[in-house]
Amino acid sequence: MINLKPHHVNYAVRIHELASDPLVADALGLVNQTLENRLEFIQKMQQGEKEGTTCSRLVFHNYQMIGVTTLMYIDQQKKSCHLGSWLGVPYWGRGYNERAKCEILKIAFDTYGLERVFLGARTQNRRSQAAQQKLPYLRQHVMHDYPEEHQFLEEKEQQPCILNVVEKDDFYAFLNIAR
Repeated sequence: MINLKPHHVNYAVRIHELASDPLVADALGLVNQTLENRLEFIQKMQQGEKEGTTCSRLVFHNYQMIGVTTLMYIDQQKKSCHLGSWLGVPYWGRGYNERAKCEILKIAFDTYGLERVFLGARTQNRRSQAAQQKLPYLRQHVMHDYPEEHQFLEEKEQQPCILNVVEKDDFYAFLNIAR
C-alpha cells in the first residue's frame, strides 16, 4: 500500500539517505548534496505549498518513507503543472512509482482542479522514460502539441528532454470513475 504524506523535517535524514545513492543523485542532477540541502529542500516544498505553486509529498510503503513525488509549477490559469518523482533504489521495479503517481494525480485533478499534468524526462534518463511509459493513461511525446511546456522543461533541465502529459479525462476514464 502506498501513502503520501506532507514533508516534515523529521524525514530529512531519510530523504538524504535515499537521494544520496549515486543512481538517484545522478538522475536528479544532485551533486555533493548535504543534509542541510535536504532541509532547505523541505522548506522550499513547504513554502511552495503555502503559495499554491507546489504540492510535494513523501511516498510511504508500509510506514517506510521510500521517495518523493511533486506537482511543480502549478498554474491555475493554464490548469496545469509538471510532475516529478523519485524512489530510493531498493524500491525500484516494484510498481510503487506508478501507484505514487496515481495518488498525486488525484490530488492534481481533485484538489487543485487541474486539467493536465506534464511529465518530462531528460532524453538520457531512460529509466524515467520507461517508468512513464508504464502509465496507461499517459499521452507520450507531446512536444509538438505543447511547445512552450517543452521549451520550459528543456531550459529548466539545460538539456534535451521528452514531454508527456496526463489529461484529467483520460486518467479518470482509465480508473473507471464516473465524473
